[in-house]
Amino acid sequence: MDFNLKKLTSDAGVFFTRAVQFTEEKLGSAEKTELDAHLENLIARADCTKNWTEKIFRQTEVLLQPNPIDHTGARIEEFFYEKLDKKIPSRTTNGELLGQYMLDAAKDFGPGTPYGSTLITVGEYQSRLGGAEREFLQTSAINFLTPLRNFLEGDWRTISKERRLLENRRLDLDICKARVKKAKQAEAKAACEGDAEPDFQETRPRNYVLSASASALWSEEVDKAEQELRVAQTEFDRQAEVTRLLLEGISSTHVNHLRCLHEFVEAQATYYAQCHQYMQELQKELSSANSDTYPNSFASNANPSTSATCPSPVSSATLPGVSPPCLASTSTPGIAREPSGPLKIQDVQQPSTGHRKAKVLYDYDAHDTSELSLLADELITVYTVPGMDPDWLVGERGNQKGKVPVTYLELLS
Repeated sequence: MDFNLKKLTSDAGVFFTRAVQFTEEKLGSAEKTELDAHLENLIARADCTKNWTEKIFRQTEVLLQPNPIDHTGARIEEFFYEKLDKKIPSRTTNGELLGQYMLDAAKDFGPGTPYGSTLITVGEYQSRLGGAEREFLQTSAINFLTPLRNFLEGDWRTISKERRLLENRRLDLDICKARVKKAKQAEAKAACEGDAEPDFQETRPRNYVLSASASALWSEEVDKAEQELRVAQTEFDRQAEVTRLLLEGISSTHVNHLRCLHEFVEAQATYYAQCHQYMQELQKELSSANSDTYPNSFASNANPSTSATCPSPVSSATLPGVSPPCLASTSTPGIAREPSGPLKIQDVQQPSTGHRKAKVLYDYDAHDTSELSLLADELITVYTVPGMDPDWLVGERGNQKGKVPVTYLELLS
C-alpha cells in the first residue's frame, strides 16, 4: 500500500509539472521545443487522413444503410455476434421483403387473375433486385468498410497513443530545460553573492535537505538537472523516431485504401448493371403480359397464322368513313410490328374523313424518324393509311407526324 501511495504521488507530481509547463507554453511564458519540419508534415498528413477516412467511412455506412434506426440496430447486432465469435447472419433486404409481400398478396388475389399474375412477376424480380443489393452490401462491407474501420480502430489508435507519449516526452524535455536554465542562473547568482544559502524552491521540492555549502549544492543541482536533461532528450528522440516510423506508414495506408476504393466501385458497377438488366427483363415481361391482358382494340380478330384476312367492317378498329384493306397478316393481335413495306410518313396526307382523336395510355419513345414519340394522357389525331400495318396508325400532334402503335392509344368517340 505504501508503494502504491508513493507511485500515485509521483504520478500526480509528474502530471502537475506537465500541466504547469503546458499552461506556461500557452501563455507564452515558457519555451517550447518544436518538432522538425518533416515530422510536423507527417503529423498534419496523418490528421488529414484520419479526418477524411472517418467522414468517408460514416457516409458510406449511411449510403449502404440509409435508415439510421436500422443502422443502429444492425451495428448493435454485429457487436454482439463479434463478441460471441459467431457468424453474422445475412439480413433480408427491403427489396426481398417487398418481393415476398407481393408474392403473398398474389396468393390471396389469385395467381390466375391479371393482377395476381403481375404481382408474381414483379415480386420475383423485386426479390432478385434485393438479392443483388444484399450481395453488394456484403461485398462493400468486406472490401471497403472493413479496411477503413481497421485503420480507424487499429492503426490510428496506435498512432494516437504514440503521439500522446511523444507530447509527454516533449513536456518532460522542456521541463528539464527550464530546470537547467534556472539552476545555472541561481549558480551564477550565488557565485556573485558569495556562499549564500540557496533557495531550491524553483528546482526541487520544499522538503529538500541542505547538506553542503551553497556553491557545492548549486553545482550538484546543475549536474543533476543536466543529467535529467540528457535522459529526457534521449527518451524524446527515441519516441520521435517511433512516431515518425508509424506516421510514414500512412503512405501504405493510402495505397491500401486506393485498392479498396477500386473494389468498391467495381462492386457498385456490378450491382447497378444487374439492377438495369433485371428491370429491362421485367419491362419486357410486363409489356408482353399487357398485350395479352389488354388486347389491341385496333387489331383484327384473325388467327395468328399467315393468311389473307380482312378486318370486319364493324370491328372497333374501323374508323368512320375508311374501309380497311385486306392484308396478309403474320402477327399476333395486340403486338405492334413494323409495316411490311416502306412507307414515307411525311408524304401521307390526313384524310378529310375517318380521322379521330385518341388518348395516349403510356409513354412511348420513337425508335426512328418515321415514328412519333408519345406522352401519357396527351391527345393526338390518328387515322389509318391503306397498306399500313393494322397495329400501327398515323398520328399527328401539331406539326409533328409519325407512326404510333395502337396498343398505346385509346380511341375517343
